[in-house]
Amino acid sequence: MAFNGLGLNLGNLARLSDAQTRSISPENLTGEKGAGAMATDGTGVEAARDLGRGWKVSPSIRIESGETAVLGDIAGQGAIQQIWLTPTGNWRHCILRIYWDEQNHPSVECPVGDFFCSGWGSYAPLSSLAVCVNPRSAFNCYWEMPFRSRARITYENLSAETVTLYYQINYSLTDVAEDSAYFHAQFRRTNPLPYKAVYTLIDGVEGQGHYVGTYMAWGSNNRGWWGEGEIKFYLDGDDEFPTICGTGTEDYFCGSYCFLVEEDGKQEYREFTTPYAGFHQVVRPTGRMSSQQRFGMYRWHITDPIRFTRDLRVTMQALGWRSERRYLPLQDDIASVVYWYQSLPSRPLHPLPEADQLEVI
Repeated sequence: MAFNGLGLNLGNLARLSDAQTRSISPENLTGEKGAGAMATDGTGVEAARDLGRGWKVSPSIRIESGETAVLGDIAGQGAIQQIWLTPTGNWRHCILRIYWDEQNHPSVECPVGDFFCSGWGSYAPLSSLAVCVNPRSAFNCYWEMPFRSRARITYENLSAETVTLYYQINYSLTDVAEDSAYFHAQFRRTNPLPYKAVYTLIDGVEGQGHYVGTYMAWGSNNRGWWGEGEIKFYLDGDDEFPTICGTGTEDYFCGSYCFLVEEDGKQEYREFTTPYAGFHQVVRPTGRMSSQQRFGMYRWHITDPIRFTRDLRVTMQALGWRSERRYLPLQDDIASVVYWYQSLPSRPLHPLPEADQLEVI
């Protein structure tokens, strides 16, 4: 990988390091050494009234409607290595942003649910190397995120109600290699996709870097199969034709034949979750108010990063079938998060949709 890999793995677990481990949570808002569990007020103060300071006085924060909370503001050089959080409220209306060094615009800007591959606002288990979603709303991120002078993480509540957030940001203060790039992630949504239009996951990326992951929340507005479309990666000046072209949506997400298995004479979608790819969520119609089939899937390019030196654009076709075995361009509800590393400065991200355009309806 192009970044220096500050985290341990089975191959280097025994190696010593001068890195300093730190952690930010509501019990230590700055991550300062020896400053944990010092709170005298917080969301747990009433429960700890018989025990006092040091007994889970501040395990979470509350974020009012329209408020942006600073979850972490780290000075120095190092890398974020793990983020855990469990939010209440509408996951599409809580926006996670991350800023690197002194760049004024965020390099990460996503609804919190989509960033953690949970775009439909409901729990679906996911077990992978980069993201884990555990019962019942435990979001975990293991993307390594180096920084050289500052890392700032914020959380905006766009909803009309107060939200409660438990969180932990684990990081190391240490030297960062010269060739380490900066983590980026961007959300997009089109609902519905115009007829014969191609869904754009990302464009306008400039600089050197590598693409490392895709999450898609796909809502089908037609009956029948919806995943015949090809993903295309346009690299370093590609114009009409891409350098990399897939063969089908489920193929790109490392499945096959519509993610279907046959049981008792019936073909059904089969969810799966693996270290590098998964089709982990199927939201099935209830026969009442929940009328649409909706799907969640991810693909991590951890062992096969897609490298670019100048620019990057990624698109996905939305294709189903119509009569006489002809392709049908679909008009579906499609949202995505793409994850990549690149050098700074980076261009501002594509504008986030307004709250009403974010909402799952």
